[in-house]
Amino acid sequence: MERAQLPPAATTAAAPASRHRRRRTTALTGLATLGLLAGTFATLASGGSALASSTAPAAAAGALSSNWYASAPYLMPEDNSAPDAGAVMDATGQKAFQLAFILDSGGCNPAWGGTSSIDTDTTIPAVIQEIRARGGDVSVSFGGYGGTKLGQDCGTPDATAAAYQKVITKYGLHAIDFDLEEPEYENTAAIHNEIGAAKILQANNPGLYVSITTAGTTAGTGWFGTQMLNEAKSQGFTPNNYSIMPFDGGFNGGASQVAALTAFNTILQNTFGWSAATAYAHEGVSMMNGRTDAAEYFSQADFQTVLNFATANGLARYTFWSVNRDRQCTPVVDPGLSGSCSGVSQNPWDFTKYTVQFAGATPPTTPPTTPPVTPPTTPPSSPISTPPSSPGTCTAPAWSASTTYVAGDKVSYNGHNYHAKWWTLNEVPTASGQYGVWSDDGPC
Repeated sequence: MERAQLPPAATTAAAPASRHRRRRTTALTGLATLGLLAGTFATLASGGSALASSTAPAAAAGALSSNWYASAPYLMPEDNSAPDAGAVMDATGQKAFQLAFILDSGGCNPAWGGTSSIDTDTTIPAVIQEIRARGGDVSVSFGGYGGTKLGQDCGTPDATAAAYQKVITKYGLHAIDFDLEEPEYENTAAIHNEIGAAKILQANNPGLYVSITTAGTTAGTGWFGTQMLNEAKSQGFTPNNYSIMPFDGGFNGGASQVAALTAFNTILQNTFGWSAATAYAHEGVSMMNGRTDAAEYFSQADFQTVLNFATANGLARYTFWSVNRDRQCTPVVDPGLSGSCSGVSQNPWDFTKYTVQFAGATPPTTPPTTPPVTPPTTPPSSPISTPPSSPGTCTAPAWSASTTYVAGDKVSYNGHNYHAKWWTLNEVPTASGQYGVWSDDGPC
C-alpha cells in the first residue's frame, strides 16, 4: 500500500498532514478563453505543442516520443533540496521529468504544493525552460499524498477539467499524471471528478499523454485502487497507463515488486476484459529509490530486476520517486527517511539511469567523482524492529500476515503491543515506521 487502504466508511475522513515523502500539493480554477483553447487543440492536433498563455514565462516546446514521458522520474523543483534539472540531464541522458505536485489552493484553484499559484510562481517556469532548452520536456503530476486535491474541491468533472486545463495551457503540456492517493482516492465523488476530468482532457487535447498512478499492495492494488479502475471502466476512460507504487506495504526487494505487478496485471485483465499482453501494455510501475517510509530498502539491483521485468513484458511506464532523492545521504546509509537523499549507498543519479534505459537510451558512462560503493544487501537494523531484551507477557493476539486488520485492532509482535491506524493486510508492524499503519504502543 502506498498508504492507507481504508474501508468505505472512511471515505469522508479528513486529510492527514502532508510530509516530504512521495507525494504532496494543491489547485486553481477558471476556463481559458475559447479562442485560446481552440488554438491549443488545433496545434496539438497538428503534432505541435499547446499554446502557452501570453503571460507564461515558460515557452511551449515540441513533444517528445511517448517513451520519454513513460520514463520521466518525479522531480519536486520547489522542495527537498531540488537538484539542477539540467545537470541531471547532462549526467544521465534523461530527457523528461514528472514535475510534482499540483494541488488545490482553495476554491478549485491549481497551485504548486497547494500554496504557489501557477499564475505567480516563477520557479517552475524557469525549470521548464532549462529542461526544454536542452531538448527535453516535462509532464506535470496532479495530486500526490496528502493535501487537498482539485477533484475534492471542484465539484464536477467539468470544473475539475477546467482547472487542470489552465495548467496544461499555461505550460504547453504534452503529458500529465493523475497521482490518486489518500485521502482523495478514498472519496468516491472526488475520484469520479478526477477520472471524468482525465477523460475530458484526453478528448480536448489530442495527443496528450495521460498516466494514472495509485497505491500498490502485495496483491497488486487495494480496495480503493480497484474501485478507481471500476470508475474508469464505467466512464469508458482508458489512459496511456495505470501505474501502481509497490512500496510501503510489506515489500522486500525487486522480486516482491515484480509479484505485485504480476498480480495487478490480473486485476487489469479481470476489470477491463483485456488479455495479459494488452494489460501489460496499459500497466506501469512507480517505485521509491532507497529507503521508503516503511523502512523498506530498494537498491540499484532491485531497480534492475523490475526494469528487466518491465522490458520483457512490455510495460507501459517505469518511473520512480524521486530525482530529489537520487543521491547519497550523509551519513551514507539510513539517516532516517529523507526527501533529498536515498538512504542507501550510491553514486549521484544512479536510479535515474534506469529510467533512461527504459526509454531506450544509453546513459553516459562518465566515471563517478567518488569510488563506487556497494549497496547494502540487508537493511540496517531499526530500534523499533528490535525486541526488548526481556519482554513481558503479551496478552494481545499475535500479528498474523493472513489476517485483515482495521483501525483500532490490537496485536502483539516481537514483544511489543501495536494498534492499527487503518485497514491493513500483511504489513509487518516493525516495518511501518513513524508514518505507517501500525502504531507501537510499547513493550508488553
